[in-house]
Amino acid sequence: MNHVIVVDLGYGDAGKGTVVDWLCATRPVHTVVRFNGGAQAAHNVVLPDGRHHTFAQFGAGTFRPGVRTHLSRHVVVDPLALATEADHLASVGVPDALDRLTVDSEALLATPYHRAANRAREIARGADRHGSCGLGVGEAVAYGLAHPDEAPRVADCRSPERLRHRLTLLRDRLTAELGPLDAPPVDDCLPAYAGFAGRVAIVDGSWLAGALRAGTCVFEGAQGVLLDEWHGFHPYTTWSTTTFANAEALLAEAGLAGAARRLGVLRVTTTRHGPGPLVTEDPALPFTDPHNPTNPWQGRFRFGHFDAVAHRYALDVAGGVDGLALTHLDLAGPELRICRRYADTDRLVPGPAGDLDRQAALTARLLATRPVYDDPPGDWPAAVTAELGAPVVLTSHGPTAGEKTPSGWLATAAPSRTGRPVAA
Repeated sequence: MNHVIVVDLGYGDAGKGTVVDWLCATRPVHTVVRFNGGAQAAHNVVLPDGRHHTFAQFGAGTFRPGVRTHLSRHVVVDPLALATEADHLASVGVPDALDRLTVDSEALLATPYHRAANRAREIARGADRHGSCGLGVGEAVAYGLAHPDEAPRVADCRSPERLRHRLTLLRDRLTAELGPLDAPPVDDCLPAYAGFAGRVAIVDGSWLAGALRAGTCVFEGAQGVLLDEWHGFHPYTTWSTTTFANAEALLAEAGLAGAARRLGVLRVTTTRHGPGPLVTEDPALPFTDPHNPTNPWQGRFRFGHFDAVAHRYALDVAGGVDGLALTHLDLAGPELRICRRYADTDRLVPGPAGDLDRQAALTARLLATRPVYDDPPGDWPAAVTAELGAPVVLTSHGPTAGEKTPSGWLATAAPSRTGRPVAA
């Protein structure tokens, strides 16, 4: 099987959704497997007829008929947000998204109490806000680490009394810590979770092993390596492992270690949503992104020149790739340059996982340094290949699948198919 793992080598928003959609349009994909993050993901897919959906929990291949989504145990599942997303998919011509969904029973639940606590903490930070999406994903992970035997999980949706007990404990603990939460009573939440359990296929870990043997799977990562919980620039990070590690672990558990190609995704511009280091940020760049507007939780969407130093660091943290997907080449005009080095270094060295003091010191260093630029490259894919030591095997000049051009192993890794979108 030609399994592929798709990971963002920046700060997120590099185009994972459009790359996953292209993969599902050009080969017979059985399942898109989500392996980190949760409802805060925002992977945009645009069809040639103008239909658009921002994929959060459903896999970005869902526009393609028959392609399934599996939410692994590494995903924080928000059933309420999932229902809203399914409604939007139905409105743009995909009425069967829930029928093609499986969810691991051990996945953590994100609840209204996690969301309210997340927002309360972020507001309390004032000017030192971290740029959280405000959806409670990190709060759910933190609570799961602190209370592993009592944290609400997907399996609990099938046991209303157990879920009531766990939600009550969660609410009471967070209220004792933070004060009253802007969230509904526990009993008001239970019908929605029961409805989720009755509508969605909740499975155990063996389901994925079968899917991996039944056909090609695409592992769709969330966020970006530069936001990784252990190797990102603390504290402007996520409570999620954003490298290939979770996907590789799932493959190994299925007896298929090493059975997937690693595809890293990058923009020709280095961007980030919210505060934190962006060494090459340049307010003079004439770019906007209609799918990444300013919002009250993350703040504005920021643009910088291509930061080869940061992306080399991401590659080192992630353990390398088999190829790169380079997106937004339609923006590669004469004003866009490459930063091959900073004033104080041309390489950032990863530290041991979990040393957050070291990562915070690295953050301070990045906030103080400045970029050094060279002339704009004449051939962007060739320049990125040379700078990062990995081949560009997919280029993208626009948001639709038809605006992608494969090369190398990605052009020959699997037979093509029509990939016709779902009819409206």
